[in-house]
Formats: sequence, structure tokens, C-alpha cells
Amino acid sequence: MVRSGLLRDGSGRARCARGVVVVVLGLLAWVGGQVPARAADRDDDELEAPGLPNIYLDLRTSYSRVPAGTLSFGFSNPSLSSAIAAFQQLAATGPATLTRPASASQGVALDVPLTIDLNDRITAYGGFSASTTQGPAGDWSDFAITSWSVGVQAELYQQNGGALPTVTLQSTLTRSVPNSPLATTALNTVIEFGYALDADETKGLVAGVQDTRVVVDSPLAAINGNVVGYVGAYYQRPDNWKLTGRVGVQSFGGARLLARPQLQPFTQPIIRLDLDRMDDSDNRLFGVTAQIAWTPKPAYQLTLRTPLYAVKD
Repeated sequence: MVRSGLLRDGSGRARCARGVVVVVLGLLAWVGGQVPARAADRDDDELEAPGLPNIYLDLRTSYSRVPAGTLSFGFSNPSLSSAIAAFQQLAATGPATLTRPASASQGVALDVPLTIDLNDRITAYGGFSASTTQGPAGDWSDFAITSWSVGVQAELYQQNGGALPTVTLQSTLTRSVPNSPLATTALNTVIEFGYALDADETKGLVAGVQDTRVVVDSPLAAINGNVVGYVGAYYQRPDNWKLTGRVGVQSFGGARLLARPQLQPFTQPIIRLDLDRMDDSDNRLFGVTAQIAWTPKPAYQLTLRTPLYAVKD
């Protein structure tokens, strides 16, 4: 509309990866089977010839600023990419940063996922992220590709005027480009419930949980789990401007670097506001996202979404 346990080294990681693939493929098969089933119930004169899926680059440009001594994963993949890039720069500077005055880190990131809306319920995407960060050392890193990711978003159940809310599952696998000895693999999973308050679904309520698990390719470091629970609401005006607000709690388990608990755990509030310009088919034309996450000091992120459509319904 992303620790221990889920991803493990060696054979454990392989078994987990196979399990995730099997579950995702099973869900896609189940969801995909619902569309023809509903179409079969329509009269012949209501059936339309299938068109091409939406294909576009969902470009996201973000700026983030995080207080010293913490990481803020927040909502969505740009936040995850920025957090991992900041952690890797901290690792690259090494223990020398401990002797310098603590200062906030900031970063600029560009996410370039090729996105395909397979139908009105399933979206698949994959691409890369590039970023530059300024950490405790005081210097900006080179702007470079820092990670790639693949993922899928599927509506497991659609409300369609019923009493039960729409259920959406999104899962993203992110792998950092190994430009440091502490490469990471992250699995970000979001399950969200959306309840429309009118037949046109122009206003409604949302609630969800996001879980992030990160594995570092070295025993010298570890990033513990991050969980966000939230509630919110949305409203879409007749001119297709849509405002969505979410407020919740983020719980981060901290991180260890070179056997020292360098990044402290926290459980603090988080707020996200989305303003999107949609078309009549609910395709996003432009979007801006503002996020504030307390860590416990506030961390800020501003993201611009400018999708470039190759094919649009």
C-alpha cells in the first residue's frame, strides 16, 4: 500500500529460504485462483478481454536523519535500505568512531524497483537501491548501489462490501551488495488489514504489523529484530488526492558490532503520513511520505515516489 530465528547461516538459512518460497508460491496460487472463479460467475456480456499488466519503475527518493547510536528501520524498504547502509558505514569506520563526539547520521537513498501489477490482487517487484550516508566519521560515502531486493504483495482477501476487512500480505527479501565485510540479508514482512467505510472505498481504517529480520554474514556483528505495530485511516478526495495516516510503536532489539552492544534497543512511537495523487484506476501518479520515529530521539525520513509507467491500465 522489515534477527534471529527466520534466517540462519548454512543449511538452516537454505531450509528457511525454501520454506518462504513454498509459502509465497502457495499463496500466489491460491489468490490467483480466486480471480477466474469470480469471473466465471459473471454473465458473458460482462467479461472483458484481459489487458496488459501495469509495468513501471516505482522510483523512490528519500532523505533520512537518525540520531547517533541508533538505527531506525521504520516502515517500508527505503527505511530498511538506509538503515543497512548506515550500519555498514559504521562498521567500515570501526572502533575509531567511539572516540569521536556522537553525531546524528543522515543519508540519501534511491530505490529503483521494476514493478508489475499482475492483476488487481498481486504485485511483484525487484530492483536495486543506491545511497550515500554521512555517519559518525563526518564524511559522506560515495553514492553507490548498496542493495538489491525482490518481493511480492498480494491481497489474500478482498472486502468487496462485506463485513470482513481486506487482508494484504507483503514480503520483501533484501540483500546488501557486499561492499563491506558485514554484508546482510533481510526479510521484511507486512500484514495489513483494511476496512472500507463506504462502497467506493474512499475512506476507511487500517491496522497492521511489520516484522524485519536481518542476518549479518559475520560472527563479529549482529542486528536484532525490529517489529512495528500500527493503526491508521485513509481518505481519498473526489479529485483523487489520497491521504493515509499511520501511528504505532516500533520495537528494535539493538545491534552488536565487534562484540560490543554499540546500537541500543528501544521501544518507541512511530508516525507515517502518505499523500498520493491517484488516477481514476487507482494507479499512483505521485506520492510523498513523511515519517517520524522516536529512537528515543526523533528520526526523520522524507520520501518522494515518482513512478515511471511503461504500461498503465
